Amino acid sequence: MRVAMIGHKVIPSRRGGIENVLTTLCPLLVEEGAEVTCYNRTSDKIENEYVGTVENKMYRGVKLKKAWTLKGRGASAMISSFTAAICAAFSKYDVVHFHAEGPCAALWIPKLFGKKCVATVHGLDWQREKWGKGFASKYIKFGEKVLAKYADEIIVLSQSAYDYFKETYGREAVIIHNGINKPNRKSAEEITEKFGLSENEYICMVCRLTAEKGVHYLIDAYNRIKTDKKLVIAGDTSDTDEYVAELKRMAENNPNIIFTGFVSGALLDEIYSNAYLVCLPSDIEGMSLSLLEAFAYKNAVLCSDIPENTLVAEDKAVYFQKSNVEDLTEKLQRLCDDEALVHTYKEGADEFILGKYNWRDVAKATFDLYKKLKK
Repeated sequence: MRVAMIGHKVIPSRRGGIENVLTTLCPLLVEEGAEVTCYNRTSDKIENEYVGTVENKMYRGVKLKKAWTLKGRGASAMISSFTAAICAAFSKYDVVHFHAEGPCAALWIPKLFGKKCVATVHGLDWQREKWGKGFASKYIKFGEKVLAKYADEIIVLSQSAYDYFKETYGREAVIIHNGINKPNRKSAEEITEKFGLSENEYICMVCRLTAEKGVHYLIDAYNRIKTDKKLVIAGDTSDTDEYVAELKRMAENNPNIIFTGFVSGALLDEIYSNAYLVCLPSDIEGMSLSLLEAFAYKNAVLCSDIPENTLVAEDKAVYFQKSNVEDLTEKLQRLCDDEALVHTYKEGADEFILGKYNWRDVAKATFDLYKKLKK
């Protein structure tokens, strides 16, 4: 079973949700019996954390090839998806698996050459504020229409996404959730040295710094409450430099708000392991890996009440009304004031999420879908 992966920036990586998913999933698909090739963009490099894991253009049994592209907001993804799709069309793959709606604008190319095509919709990307209402948003919506018409199978991460494709296009989709592995919990060492952080002394948020993640809501709410807990924003820009600059303007008068930039590896382990509270105030999600990770590291979680969060977290999280800064402020203050309540939410959080979502189950379900297409 030969499979090509298209639509990500670079594998292995943690720079985005799709990259995080494929870095974990692809080696497990190899264990299931697939020959997996990932088409990495020429504009992106593997981070230092993973350099030693790649040898002879292979990562844990996964072949790595280059998809030529140019650097630039939106252009890199668009060009690389077409160059990768053309390469896949003329190669001996059984399945070409596209990730995200924008790259699916090129899905018709391998389909035209008789390839079986799968599309995973990690979220309704055209809704994301960073793309505005111009060409980028329209292009992503076009990709959605292409996948709805031509994909042999559509994978979605949530019931709400399933309902959307059924109601909008009359297409049945397959729900395959993301998974989570047991993480390495670490005591505070590097975060103390770099940022002056200690166990249970900070609230944290781990995400790409984009408007739909609601970072501005959290900073606004944090500036309103009374607490000695610091606020740690762990993440980097994602074609959103203006938004990130605005976030830093919102935080400039509060020395207790710390922007760490992109983090991974042991540093990320420490940030999750020692947090007092993890907050996820998103307006839009597909299925948040940060939410799964927060629980896996045994954290109390405060998140927006969107279905993509509530269906995952059930009664194990504290919720506030989406986009409502007043409600977020009230819940944040309550949790900062009530350490016993936070401790209650931490107890069993890891067992709950690790028992509910497992990457090996995800790999098996995905590989079974490939085998179904090959029959």
